[in-house]
Amino acid sequence: MRKKNYKGRCIRKTAGKAEGVCRTYDALQFAALDILDKNGEIAEIRCNVVLEGSEWDMYTTDFLCKTVSGDWLAFETCYRKLLMRPQTMKLLDASRNYWQKRGVKWGLIVDEAADA
Repeated sequence: MRKKNYKGRCIRKTAGKAEGVCRTYDALQFAALDILDKNGEIAEIRCNVVLEGSEWDMYTTDFLCKTVSGDWLAFETCYRKLLMRPQTMKLLDASRNYWQKRGVKWGLIVDEAADA
């Protein structure tokens, strides 16, 4: 989750399953976009979707995907080293609750462990 007016460095990338250009803000989000784009179960990808109509409407979800069966999936990306930070946990919980209330399955994409 990022603030919707995030001013950090971004890499613009086109994906076959996304309309227009996707903006990725770190290497993990960039890699996740590639993985989702190559996944045969995913029909459509939306990047940086605003959590509208909630107290968290200043934040975005990294990916909102529609499957070929018509179900919606929301994904957040997070580095393993940041997972236990209180603010990170608070934002991830807010995203999960937001999407689950709307009947959307929610998932977390985490980078590989350094010692693996």
